[in-house]
Amino acid sequence: MLVSADRAPSAAPGPDRPRRRPGPPAWVAMYHSVGDCSDDPYRVTVSPGRLDRQLGWLRRRGLRGVGVHELLAARARGEGQDLVGLTFDDGYTDFLTHALPLLRRHACGATLFVLPGRLGGENTWDPRGPRKPLLSADGIRHAAAEGVEIGSHGLTHVDLTRADDALLRAEVRDSRAALRELTGAHIHGFCYPYGLVDRRAVDAVRDAGYSYACATDPSDLSGPLAIPRVHIGERDTAWRLRLKHLLRRHPVEGV
Repeated sequence: MLVSADRAPSAAPGPDRPRRRPGPPAWVAMYHSVGDCSDDPYRVTVSPGRLDRQLGWLRRRGLRGVGVHELLAARARGEGQDLVGLTFDDGYTDFLTHALPLLRRHACGATLFVLPGRLGGENTWDPRGPRKPLLSADGIRHAAAEGVEIGSHGLTHVDLTRADDALLRAEVRDSRAALRELTGAHIHGFCYPYGLVDRRAVDAVRDAGYSYACATDPSDLSGPLAIPRVHIGERDTAWRLRLKHLLRRHPVEGV
């Protein structure tokens, strides 16, 4: 069962309280940059036109994109079968210029996972491909003011499965504290850099007080601190989106 850091767990099913039948697995889509795809060796960029068509496809099917915290809260109530989690990793400045206007056009929300240790910096962790600017503190505050859920992607985008204990704690715990101070809001979610996660990283995220965390393919790990996501890229036309939606990842226990 998902337990938010701000609320107590709901009553467990008893003899007079039947357990709700779980719905289909929650679908969480993973985006990164929105802009020019001409130089994109990692296939992490979607063009604004493609994102516009992808969001339109969701809406035509009666689905609505939301932030992950909203999605999980709805699923915990036995609702939200028409909701899709939309996540944008790394906190590129093009989220404000390209993604946010399209989300507003289609009445969708999203979670933006950012790096408070690289405010106003660049994606220097990518050895190939173009350098892309990252949001400043003011940019993150602007996104939050527009209703975008802000989550942590760590401080500096390091592989947590290879970090020593001190670095692991700093990337997970200190990034949450920095974002809470920056936005003035509770930070519910974490996103594992590179999508890589192991038991140590999950334990660190839990100890830091997050209520959920997103990965790419968490393998044998499960639960709200190891939520699988589906990569969405420029090649994902309507039929590919439909296939990915039908073949969504394994369910998260309690979601």
